[in-house]
Amino acid sequence: MPAQRPGAAGAPAVELRDVTRTYPGGVRALDGVSVTVRPGTFTAVVGPSGSGKSTLMHCAAGLDVPTTGTARIDGVDVGALDETRRTELRRTRTGFVFQAYNLMPALSVADNITLPLRLAGVPADPAWLSTLVERLGLGEWMGHRPAELSGGQQQRAAIARALVARPAVVFADEPTGALDLRTAHEVLDLLRGAVDDLGQTVVVVTHDPSTAARADRALVMADGRVVDVLEAPTAAGVSARLLALGGE
Repeated sequence: MPAQRPGAAGAPAVELRDVTRTYPGGVRALDGVSVTVRPGTFTAVVGPSGSGKSTLMHCAAGLDVPTTGTARIDGVDVGALDETRRTELRRTRTGFVFQAYNLMPALSVADNITLPLRLAGVPADPAWLSTLVERLGLGEWMGHRPAELSGGQQQRAAIARALVARPAVVFADEPTGALDLRTAHEVLDLLRGAVDDLGQTVVVVTHDPSTAARADRALVMADGRVVDVLEAPTAAGVSARLLALGGE
């Protein structure tokens, strides 16, 4: 059952055009960034600490607005929306997976997964929810609370929550940073499978070359700019590029 994108037909999942982001004190975190993310692709964003990769994600996801330039999600100009409408856009057209899971401890796994839909006042699609639960191996844990799950199981629940609204794009910020190596590989398999099998668009911010190697392409950032684009990246290739930049 492929994901159904809610936006304009043919629109990029994410599009940044000449985006700058300047913070108080004159700190320019993004400096004229232009990026297009096609639907149904897996993109990694890598770079040294302070390169602007997290700020790029924040602007691309509508968590922040550009100082200049435009950021569009599924064809919608984020900067043209007020905060209420940006919140609605994030709730319906984006999904988020974080290193810290960010599950609600008092809610069951089932309620955590469907929380974005309840906040948006939209009923869950039973068939799609069943597909996610089965694919992510969460069936026996739906009635449990997050504290009763392992870290890997919690991240699976977070991925299901990110996918439940069939968003235009899922943003993952260091999604394997708190996991052991085996579990990290399992989580990356799930994100890769969401792209390949479910038609999802995924953008991952990471410092880990092996994570970036699971992507279709890697955007390499330095000093607030995209300085390279690696198609079909390899861990060795990403490592070499980061080393040349003085990265991790």
